[in-house]
Amino acid sequence: MKGSFSVPGDYIYFKSQVPLHKIPIGSKQWRYYDFGPKYVPPLICLPGIAGTADVYYKQIMSLSNKDYRVISVDIPLVWNNQEWIQAFEKFLDVIDVHHIHLYGTSLGGFLAQLFAQHRPRRVKSLVLSNTFLETSNFSAAMPWAPIVGWAPSFLLKRYVLTGIRDGPHEPFIADSVDFVVAQVETLSKDDLASRLSLTVDSASVGPLRLSDTFITIMDTNDFCAVPQELKDQVIERYPGARLANLKSGGDFPFLSRPDEVNLHLQLHLRRVGVEAQPEYVQGTNRDGAGESSSNQNNERGGVDNESKDEMRDYIGVTNENSVATNENESSVALETPFLGNFDNEVLRNVHLSIDE
Repeated sequence: MKGSFSVPGDYIYFKSQVPLHKIPIGSKQWRYYDFGPKYVPPLICLPGIAGTADVYYKQIMSLSNKDYRVISVDIPLVWNNQEWIQAFEKFLDVIDVHHIHLYGTSLGGFLAQLFAQHRPRRVKSLVLSNTFLETSNFSAAMPWAPIVGWAPSFLLKRYVLTGIRDGPHEPFIADSVDFVVAQVETLSKDDLASRLSLTVDSASVGPLRLSDTFITIMDTNDFCAVPQELKDQVIERYPGARLANLKSGGDFPFLSRPDEVNLHLQLHLRRVGVEAQPEYVQGTNRDGAGESSSNQNNERGGVDNESKDEMRDYIGVTNENSVATNENESSVALETPFLGNFDNEVLRNVHLSIDE
């Protein structure tokens, strides 16, 4: 990790455009970003142990520009997984959000699955990245877990940071590591202790009422703090889920490979029926008030020129970076079912243009 950290210019711009919300709910303090049209069902992003609401700033900026609503939250001070479920439900009630789509990475993916298990009516789809199904491996590796709440801050930070692989990295991955390390420095002793407690609290994900077809698993294939066998268990649990493997990206692909991640997220949302429809709501800006939120005019299921470009880029990225699960199918053929409502004629044209 670098000795000094330079704040990215796009993050500075993000902070100037997107307000940070802080609200107390009971004894919990919630810190979150909420950006995009309020009439669209939100994608809620849940970070891992080392993450904050800020780590998803690239997703917020990209998807909100396409008229999706993105909410990114900090995990509040909760000390067991049952407390998390109750606190998160109260948070959703307070911000008046009832049906949600969850994108969770590492610990956030585990918490997303637990919430989907215990509050199935609220969770409409899941995107899981580099995550796990149960905590026994982590509690076994942390024998001092019973006293985590009394451990000094420097020890907690050291333990969290040792889970992040240090260089050498390619530049984009190195930058993502530096950004997350800087976020860890903003976390209090209690923040770190509560997140570690969630990781070692005895719990496992039971059967979900959510169909596998509404789940996307987005893992990186280079390296990750979550052991591969735990990620494989997630894939085995949801055999009908869509696989969106990334050739590289490390622990934080949402920062190191944002274009790929954002496109997978957008295609997931379209596949599960979330379509931005700005033409139906006039006089609304991205944070819910003011002027029109977009100049797009495509109907539900259609694709504008920008989306065609995205699809062309996506197919190129898939050919280069995704790992096909069936050796008899090309990457393009593998990912085509992602398209959901995409017009078949448009898709054929995109394929023809690529062949040319």
